[in-house]
Amino acid sequence: MAQEGIEIQTPEDVIKNTYTLEFLNLPELKQYSESDLEQKIIDNLQIFLLELGKGFTFVGRQYKITVNNIHYHVDLVFYHRILKCFVLIDLKKNSVRHEDIGQMNMYLGYFAMEENMPDDNAPIGIILSKNKDELLVEYATYGMDSNLFVSKYELYLPNRKELEKLVYNILCDDIQNE
Repeated sequence: MAQEGIEIQTPEDVIKNTYTLEFLNLPELKQYSESDLEQKIIDNLQIFLLELGKGFTFVGRQYKITVNNIHYHVDLVFYHRILKCFVLIDLKKNSVRHEDIGQMNMYLGYFAMEENMPDDNAPIGIILSKNKDELLVEYATYGMDSNLFVSKYELYLPNRKELEKLVYNILCDDIQNE
């Protein structure tokens, strides 16, 4: 998105469908926790900011919010200077669940009502997960008017053989759909 000539005006101009986190050097087959993932991102924050794109500034990690004396923690909080809004990121090491979407929606409501300054735009929420079930996301976000996105992350770019298989599958699907 930081390409010359592309103007950032909406969250859709900024949010990617897939983020490549190869720079974290997490072994693909090794078990890791969400806190391991978060720590690796913090350790490589400058590179992660480049992966996110133009305009992101880091606000905090495990950002504490309190609702009715119950504490919640947003994994990562950024502010987007161009869109003039908070960007909340919730990390998931597996597939996103509908509960995760509800939780992020609550975080967005809190930030809109409690953290935003009068000239800030509505916050953006990104649930960054290893896998994304498109149908579940569609159902779970139905009727929501908030800026809530579910994106995938890849620990590594596919090798040549995996890429060839992916292209082949896409071409086969296109032929079957004609």
